[in-house]
Amino acid sequence: MRAMPSNTPMAATPAPAAAGGRWFPAGTHITIRGLTKRFAGAAVYENFDLDIPHGRITSVFGPNGCGKSTLINMIAGILPYDGGQILFEGKEARETRIGYVFQNYREAVFPWMRAIDNIRYPLQYLKLSKGEQAERLDRLMQAFDVKLDLNRYPYQMSGGQQQMVSIMRALVVDPEVLFLDEPFSALDYEMVMFLRERLQKVLVERKVTTMLVSHDLDEAVLLADHVLLLTKRPTQVADNLLFDAPRPRTADTTVTPRFIEVKSEALAIFQREVRK
Repeated sequence: MRAMPSNTPMAATPAPAAAGGRWFPAGTHITIRGLTKRFAGAAVYENFDLDIPHGRITSVFGPNGCGKSTLINMIAGILPYDGGQILFEGKEARETRIGYVFQNYREAVFPWMRAIDNIRYPLQYLKLSKGEQAERLDRLMQAFDVKLDLNRYPYQMSGGQQQMVSIMRALVVDPEVLFLDEPFSALDYEMVMFLRERLQKVLVERKVTTMLVSHDLDEAVLLADHVLLLTKRPTQVADNLLFDAPRPRTADTTVTPRFIEVKSEALAIFQREVRK
């Protein structure tokens, strides 16, 4: 099943809603209008429009160099853009509680801090009592079924364990929006399966609006409610595919007719765009 075109809200309800005097399509969380970004004068995005639904997982997939990471970095407020507007239910990024998980976990974690202190670090910026902070940590560790010693330092942990620390650090603030930039690409398959399962559970239970950049089409389809397929530069939306398989999704999901159907359609769109 195809989702609606990029200039149409991905929500079922077409009526707009208001926040702070700004308007956005009802049912969406992130509204992008007229987004423009250039590098050395060359357009990566030109008058780009997109609506991301609230509480859903959207994966971003497209040709090499189309600007997948650039897109989520602009939305997250990490990278400036040259024109257009990005709103989170009518708010700016700076008014929104955001979590971000980078691909390179070795550069993301603080090597001089124990794992538990890495996870706890963002809480110092929230107005929480020590009891509330402890409660958040306990709830998160239970959700991830943590069995490793979090008093260890990153250099004493495997890559997968370090990335789990990065993911938990992003989630401990109870983000409104979570960005994941190829978070599993450098991990062994056993850890990938574990983190996919735990992350799905937390995101679905908390209804966190999530954008995942992936170069793995199976992963992009498996984890997502919507697969956002991009074109070559200047980048536009090639299609938005809905994947509505029940959760939790496991390796068994990848052999179901619905998964194969959506993956095949996504692959056909991707190949069409690459050949242009």
